[in-house]
Amino acid sequence: MAVEKIKKPKKRSATIFGYPLSIFFIVVNEFCERFSYYGMRAVLVLYFKYFLKWDEDFATTIYHTFVALCYLTPILGAIVADSWLGKFKTIVYLSIVYTVGQVVMAISAIQDITDANKDGTPDNMTLHVALSMLGLFLIALGTGGIKPCVAAFGGDQFEDHQEKQRSTFFSIFYLSINAGSLISTLITPILRAQTCGIHIQQECYPLAFGVPAALMVVALIVFIVGSPMYIRNPPQGNIIVKVCKCIGFAVKNRFRHRSSQYPKRDHWMDWAEEKYDKLLIAQVKMALKVLFLYIPLPMFWALFDQQGSRWTFQATTMNGNFGAITIQPDQMQTVNPILILILVPIMDTLIYPLIAKCFNFTPLRRITVGMFLAALAFVAAALLQIQIDKTLPDFPSSTESQVKFINMVNRDLQIQADNKTISLKGFGANEDYLTFHNQFTLVLESGQQNTINLANGTRNTIAIIQGSKLGFEKFDDMTSKPEKGENAIRVLNGFGSDLNVTVRDKLFNFTSNMSEYLSVSHGKAEFMIKDNRESCVYTQELGFGSSYTLIIPSTFTFGEMCSENIKAVMDMKPNSVHMAWQIIQYFLMTTGEVVFSVTGLEFSYSQAPSNMKSVLQAGWLLTVAVGNIIVLIVAEAATLNDQWAEYILFASLLVLVCIIFAIMAYFYTYTDPTKIEAQFDEMEPEEKEKRKNFDMPRKGSAESHKEDRRSSDSSSDDECTKQTKI
Repeated sequence: MAVEKIKKPKKRSATIFGYPLSIFFIVVNEFCERFSYYGMRAVLVLYFKYFLKWDEDFATTIYHTFVALCYLTPILGAIVADSWLGKFKTIVYLSIVYTVGQVVMAISAIQDITDANKDGTPDNMTLHVALSMLGLFLIALGTGGIKPCVAAFGGDQFEDHQEKQRSTFFSIFYLSINAGSLISTLITPILRAQTCGIHIQQECYPLAFGVPAALMVVALIVFIVGSPMYIRNPPQGNIIVKVCKCIGFAVKNRFRHRSSQYPKRDHWMDWAEEKYDKLLIAQVKMALKVLFLYIPLPMFWALFDQQGSRWTFQATTMNGNFGAITIQPDQMQTVNPILILILVPIMDTLIYPLIAKCFNFTPLRRITVGMFLAALAFVAAALLQIQIDKTLPDFPSSTESQVKFINMVNRDLQIQADNKTISLKGFGANEDYLTFHNQFTLVLESGQQNTINLANGTRNTIAIIQGSKLGFEKFDDMTSKPEKGENAIRVLNGFGSDLNVTVRDKLFNFTSNMSEYLSVSHGKAEFMIKDNRESCVYTQELGFGSSYTLIIPSTFTFGEMCSENIKAVMDMKPNSVHMAWQIIQYFLMTTGEVVFSVTGLEFSYSQAPSNMKSVLQAGWLLTVAVGNIIVLIVAEAATLNDQWAEYILFASLLVLVCIIFAIMAYFYTYTDPTKIEAQFDEMEPEEKEKRKNFDMPRKGSAESHKEDRRSSDSSSDDECTKQTKI
C-alpha cells in the first residue's frame, strides 16, 4: 500500500505586495554575501602575487584550488541541511564560519607593525601565509556550505498558491547575486589601490578584505533578524545520500550475482529492485542519464574561471586609461556581470526566437555552442597576448646582459663599447640597451680602456661622469616590467649636493648618486626637489608600466625654469596595448556562459526527476570544482614558457571536449520525467513493494529465484522508499 506523507501546515508568513516579508531578508542576505565573496575574490590573485610575493604560476594554483574547494563543499552543506540541522541552522552556523574566515583574511593582510623589509615583504611571512590559508579554508567551507541552502530556503517561504511570486523571487534572487558581484568587483579594487600602513605605505589589502568581511557580518545579522518570520521545514533526509546508497546497492548486488543462473536485466540499476522502490530506481536512471552528459563539462569551467587569474595578470601589462576613468586590472572582471545583465534578456527575447525560425536550437546544441564560444574567447586572449608580447622590452636571456649609457657631462661624447661606437648628447642617453656576453671593453674619450664585467641575465646603466678625467659608475636596472601597471621611477643626482626628492608623499632613497626605484601610479606626477634652502617642482605625465631615470644635471639651478633642467630617460616604454581589447574575449566568454550555464541549468531541471533536482544541482556545482582542478593539472603539466601558447592549449582542449560532447548529445534522447513518474503512480501497489531474500535461489534454478522475488516480503520499508512513494 502506498505510503502517503503527511505534511504539517506551513506557518503563514507576513506579506507585503503579495510576497512573504521574510524573503526580503533573504535577498539582502544574498546580496551582502555575494558582495563579500566576489569582492574578496576579485583582489585575491593580486594579493598572492604582490603581498605574499608568490609567482604567477603558484598564485594561479592556489587561486583555483580555493575556487574548486568552494564548489566541492556545497555537497557537504546539502547533506548537513537535509539530514540533520535543516536549512536555517545550516545557513546561520556556516555563515558564522564564513564571517570568521573573512575576518581572518583581513587580519592576514595587515602589515607587520614592528618592522618590514624595504621591498614591503612582511618579516613574519609564515604567519601571513598561515592566516591566509586558514581564512580561505573557512570561506570555502562557509560559502560552499550555504550555497545550496539559501535559494531553497527562500523557496520554502512561499505557499502552494504563490507559484508566480516564487518564480519572481528566483529572478530577484539571481539579480541580487549579479548586483553584489558587479558592485563589489568595482569597489574592492579601488580599496586595494589605496595606500595604508604605519611604517611603510603599501596597497591597502586589509581594507580590500575588511569591507567584504563587514558585508558578511551584515549578511549574517540581516538573516538572523528575519528569523521570527521564516517558515522552517524540518530536515527530510538527504536525497543525495539515498541516491548514492541505491546506486551502491545496485553495483554490489550486480557483482554478487554474476553467475548465469540469475537472469539478465535491461539496466544495471535494475539490480536494486530487491531493496528499492521501482519509482526511485527509474528516477535514478533519469538522473544518471543527465549526469553522464556532465562528464565533459568541467573543461568549460577550466577556461571560464581563469578570468580571475590569468586574465587579471594579463590586464596588469595593459593600458587602463579610459579617458574619464582609469580601470584597475582586477576591475576588468566587472565586464562579466555587466554583460550577463545585458545578454540574458537579449538572448531570451531576440536571439533564441530568431534562431528557432531557422532550425531547432535544442538545449544540448546551445551548450555545445557555449563551449565553442569559450574556446574562441581563449583564442582571442592568445592573439591579444601575442600583441602584448611584441610591446614588451627584449630582456636579456640567462647567457646575456644589457647596458645603457647615460652622459652626465655637459657636452656631447663619443664612446666605444667593444666594436660599437656610441654618440651621447650632453645629459642624454642612448635609446636602446646594448647586449653583451659576460664582459666588454669600454673606451672613453681619453683612450683609456676599461674592462666591464657583467652578470648574465642583468640590465645595467653606466653613467659617464666628469672628475679630474672622464670616469664611469655602474648601476643595476630592472629586468622585468613594473608590476600592476605601475611606473618605476628613479633619480640620478649629478648636482653635487644632497637633494630631497619626493613624489605623491613618497621619498626617493639615494644610494650614492642613484636612487632606488619608486613605484608611481598612472597620471600626472609632481616631483618635489629640495635642498636646504630652495625647492623645485618637476611635472611628468605617466602612463602604465613604464620605467624612467630622471637626470638632475650638474648644471641644475633652482628658480622659475628649474624643471626644464631635468631630463627624463625612458628605460622602458609604457604599456601601449589598451585594456579595452580584453572586452572582446570577455564578450565571447560571457556569451558562452549565458548559452552554456543558463541553458545547462534549465536542461538539468527539465530532465531531472521531481525529487532529484538537488542531485543534479550538486552534480552541476561539482563540474565547476573539477574544472578548476583541471586548470591546476594542465598548467603544471604543460610548463609552457609563453602565456599565449597556454591559452591556445586550453582552447584546443575545449574544442576537443566540445566535439566529444556534441557526439554524446547526438545520441541523447530527451525524456519527460513527469510522464515516467506518472506511469509508476498507476502501477499496482504490490509492484512497488520491496523484495527481500533475493540472494537465496531455491533448488538452484533461476526460475525458482524469480518466483522467490515475486513472493518476497516487503516489511522493511526504509526511509528511502518512504520518500519516493506517492
